Order: sequence, then C-alpha cells, then structure tokens
Amino acid sequence: MGDQIARGEDFEKKAEKKLSGWGLFGSKYEDAADLFDKAANAFKLAKSWDQAGAVYVKLANCHLKLDSKHEAANAYADAAHCYKKSNVKESISCLEQSVNLFLDIGRLNMSARYYKEIAELYEQEQNLEQAIVYYERAADLFQSEDVTTSANQCKQKIAQFAAQLEQYQKSIEIYEEIARQSLNNNLLKYGVKGHLLNAGICQLCKGDVVAINNALEKYQDLAAAVDEEDIAKFTAAVKEFDSMTQLGKASESLNNKEGEEWDKLKVQIGFMVLVGCIFSLLSPDPDAWKTTLLLRVKEALKAKEMEEDDLT
Repeated sequence: MGDQIARGEDFEKKAEKKLSGWGLFGSKYEDAADLFDKAANAFKLAKSWDQAGAVYVKLANCHLKLDSKHEAANAYADAAHCYKKSNVKESISCLEQSVNLFLDIGRLNMSARYYKEIAELYEQEQNLEQAIVYYERAADLFQSEDVTTSANQCKQKIAQFAAQLEQYQKSIEIYEEIARQSLNNNLLKYGVKGHLLNAGICQLCKGDVVAINNALEKYQDLAAAVDEEDIAKFTAAVKEFDSMTQLGKASESLNNKEGEEWDKLKVQIGFMVLVGCIFSLLSPDPDAWKTTLLLRVKEALKAKEMEEDDLT
C-alpha cells in the first residue's frame, strides 16, 4: 500500500512538471493527463481516497484545457466517487461539476444519474430538503429522456421525504400521479395499489375526513383497472371499515356541531381498522416510513380525543 502511494506521488510530480514546462499544441496537457490518470489509479489501489480525488480534479482540468468536456466530466465523476468515501461535501461539489459539463454537451441521462447520486448523498446526510431538490432535478431529466422507471424511483423518494417533512399534499399528488401513469404500463401497473396505499396514509395524516372518503372512492376506481381480485379485496376492506364505524356520520356531526355526541372510541377504532385492513391486504411487511406516518395518525387521533374531552 505504501508502495502504491509512492508510485502515485511520483506520477503526480511528473505530471506537475509537464504542466510547468513547454509543450507543442497542447501536448503537455495530454502528457500530464496520462500521468495524472496513472497517479489516481495508484492512490485508489492504496485506498488513499482524498489523494485520488484531488488528482482526478487535476485530470479534469487538463481535459478542460484540451476542450474535452466529456472526459473532464468523467474525471470529475471519478473524483466524486473517491471523495464519497471520505469527504461528502467534496464529492457533491465534484458531481455538480460533472453534471454541468454533461448538461453542456447534451448528455441528459448522465446528468440525471449524477443528480440522483447527489440526492442520495444528501439523503445519507439526512438533509431531506436538499435531497428533494436533487431528486426533483433527476426526475425531470429522466422523464425528458423517457426513462420512466428511474423517474418514478426519484419521485417516490420525493414523496417519501415530503411526507416525513409533513408536506402531505405534495406527497399525495406524487403518489397519485405515479399510480395513474403506471396503469398503462404492464410492468408497472402491479405497483399501483402500493402507491395508492401510500397516498391513503398521507391522507390520514392530513386528517381531513371528507378528503379521506373522497380519496377512497377515487383510489378504488384507479385500483379497479389493475386487477379485479385486488379491487375486490380493497373494497372488502373498506366495507369492513364502514361496518365497524359511522365515520361519515360522526364527521358530519362534528362539522355541523349538532346531532349525536361523537363516539370517539369507535371512530378511533374505525381509522385504525381501515389502515390495518389495507395494510394486511396490500402491504403485509410495513416499512419504517409507513410505521412513522401511522404513529402520527395515532397521535393525531389522541389529540382529537383530548380536544373533545376539553370541550365537554
């Protein structure tokens, strides 16, 4: 490993010497680029990631002097992948440089790919706001290149993080959009019910009873286009929910401030039965995201119950 670092440093010194000397028609940049590339490979073998990243940046600058934007963009990407192991901030900076160059030469697919990598780095750092920004950029470019699957993967990340940041309406709109688009794709249509489930959970988090009921009707219509057996199960779950709670009547009573007293316990059970039924039928292995949102629903129901207790 020490030998590889020594080799890398030797190649780097030779490259710097080439740059400080005289060359004909840019030949010194070509020679230096070749030496920088060898230096970077030696540093990578030694797992000296910061040194490798720094040398790839120098390699990128040589390619820019030679007006080779594609090679420079690749060099910045190589630098980013080295820095990713030791310096996330530098990795993001290099990926930004790479994206800008790929955009300049019309390589939108590569630009989208590296925007997605930047988003993943921000996700890794738990910076969800910035992750959303870059997933949106990636999704737009993937969509413009008709790479629907990759675009939808980015959009699902946006929806996931938006919900975590309590931007429920944004999340709902994205999940509904993906569900509608997936209906016409034989490979994607069987994921429709999962997208609708996620949208439904976000509806519950919003706590708008009218919107929840309207969404259920709309989601049943969308899901019906996927599979008759699945929609039958979904409808059965909703019917079971309806049979166990008078949610519609209770919400009307609350909104009008008249009628029978709200049976808080029954409504709470009804909400959770609805979620539980759909979970068991459509998503038997809930993930941490769903669990987090459902806990929010539960807390909101508790808060509503306490509010009603205060009024009485």
